[in-house]
Amino acid sequence: MKHILFVCTGNTCRSPMAEGLLRQMARERGVDVDVRSAGVAASWGVPISRHAEGVLRDHSINDRLTSSPLDRDLVEWADLILTLTGSHKSHVLSYFPEAFERVYTLKEYVENDPEVLADLEELDSLTASAELSRALGEAVDATVRQRMIELRQRIPIFDISDPFGGSRDDYEATAAEIRTALDRLLDKLENIG
Repeated sequence: MKHILFVCTGNTCRSPMAEGLLRQMARERGVDVDVRSAGVAASWGVPISRHAEGVLRDHSINDRLTSSPLDRDLVEWADLILTLTGSHKSHVLSYFPEAFERVYTLKEYVENDPEVLADLEELDSLTASAELSRALGEAVDATVRQRMIELRQRIPIFDISDPFGGSRDDYEATAAEIRTALDRLLDKLENIG
């Protein structure tokens, strides 16, 4: 069984919708997963937003979800940590750098375009080299900096839109965005066994 943790900001909108939707979708497809969610700025036990609860109820999901702050126990529990934005990913990595091989944005993890994947791999390599140079007190080569800029401009945005404070339609749109990514996630999980 794979343990999957979704991470957003307050754990009252996006990540609990992803948690509830994946739990149901995986059950329907026979994929064995255990799913939880947390927030980088969450408190314990806050109910999910009424619109998020309504969206889940419309999909016959009646889980009683409340917020949880991201902590070391959850990070250690997770085989895969999927954040809803790049800034959430950065937050997780800054507090839990040891988890770097298990942390992705949801959309990044399910990306399957070979050109985008190659760009991501090159950018990760260049970023690691640049960080090492900075740590050693060395200047980052200008051609490396320029290439990193070019790659960042080409790579798509992997953030899931934030419906917080929005209308029910905003939550529906975000849930649709999440469901599309979760379909691709389940395809990937089925392929890797």
